[in-house]
Amino acid sequence: MFGSGKGIEMARRWMGWGLVTALWLLPTALPALAQDAAREAATAPATALAETPLAKANARIAVWDLPDVDQLPDDDYGRLVRYGRSVLVATPSHIGPNAADPAMRFAGNNLACANCHLNAGTKKFGLPLIAAAADYPSYSARSGHKATLADRLDGCMTRSMNGRPLPTESKSMRALVAYLELLGKSVPPGGKIVGGGAGRIAELDRPADPVRGAALYKENCAFCHGPDGHGLIRDPEAPSLGYGVPPLWGPGSFNDGAGMNRLITIANFVHNNMPNGTSWVMPQIAPEDAWDIGAFVVSQDRPRRAGLDRDFPDLLQKPVDAPYGPYADEFTETQHRFGPFAPIRAALARLKADKGTVPNPNVK
Repeated sequence: MFGSGKGIEMARRWMGWGLVTALWLLPTALPALAQDAAREAATAPATALAETPLAKANARIAVWDLPDVDQLPDDDYGRLVRYGRSVLVATPSHIGPNAADPAMRFAGNNLACANCHLNAGTKKFGLPLIAAAADYPSYSARSGHKATLADRLDGCMTRSMNGRPLPTESKSMRALVAYLELLGKSVPPGGKIVGGGAGRIAELDRPADPVRGAALYKENCAFCHGPDGHGLIRDPEAPSLGYGVPPLWGPGSFNDGAGMNRLITIANFVHNNMPNGTSWVMPQIAPEDAWDIGAFVVSQDRPRRAGLDRDFPDLLQKPVDAPYGPYADEFTETQHRFGPFAPIRAALARLKADKGTVPNPNVK
C-alpha cells in the first residue's frame, strides 16, 4: 500500500511521518526487535517474570511513533515544545554556567542533556526519553517520596549537570516538560518501551578491570574524549556553546551522584552507542571491553555531591552498582562499584525476605 510515492504521500497526510517511517521499516526491524525483547526478558529477574503474565511481559511498545516537533504550529505551545528541545540539546546556552542571562545559570557545567540522552532523547538504548512522561508521577526510591517529572529533571540538574534545581514554573522547566510529554504522547501512563535505558548486556562473573579498561580507553575512546577524559569544548572563548565531545571525568563532568557514574549504566551505554554514531544493532565494542572501559571511567576523579549518604531511605532499594554507601549488605564499596553483582543481588534478596526493609541510618 505504501510502496509507491503516491501511497507514501497519502500515508503522510493521514498519519504523519513518524508512523510512516515506523511502518516502512517494520519488516526489517521486527526480527531485531524480537531479539531485543527476548534479551530483555532473558535478563530480567526470574521472580519478576514468574509474577508477570506472559502477555503483560511482552506488552512493551516496540515501534515508536515519534512526533515531528518541527511540524507543530507556530503558536505558544509549538514554540514552548521547540524551546524545550533546544534546552535539551543546547543546555549550556540556556541554563549553563555561562548562559547569557545570569539569572538562568542553573547548570554547574557545560554539558548538554543530549550528551547522555542521544538524538534529543529519541535513540534506542541511548537513554531515550520517550517514556519519561509516562513514568511520572511515581515513587522515587532515591528520595523516598513521590516524584513528578519536574522532580526527576531536577535530579539530573543536581547530579549530571552538577548544578541546582530549576524552578518548576521557569520557562526552561515548563519547556522541557512540554517536550517530554509530546515525545511520550503515544505511551500510556506506566507504559514501557523496547529500547529504554542503555541496554542489558550480560554481566561479568569477575570484577570489571579499570586497569585493562585504561588500555581499551586509549585505543577506543581517547581520540575523541581526550587522553585526559576532559572532552572537546566547541569554543574555549564561548563555553556556553558546549562540547563537541563531552568530558567523562574531571571538573567539567557529571558528579559522583549521577546515573552515568554507575558501572551498569555506563557499560551498557558504551556497548550500544560508542564510538559515537554506533547503533545497538551493530555494536563496535564487545561487552567485556565495555565493562572494563566503564570501570576505568568511573574510577576517575569528578565533582563530589554532598549528602549522597542520605540517598535511598530503604537501602534494599539501592542499586547494586551505587558507588557510595551505606549499604544494606556487607559487600565492599569496591565490589559495589566494579562487581561482580550477582552475589550482591542474592544477598539483598535474602535480606528482603528476612527483614522487608533496611532503613538508611543517615535519614532521620
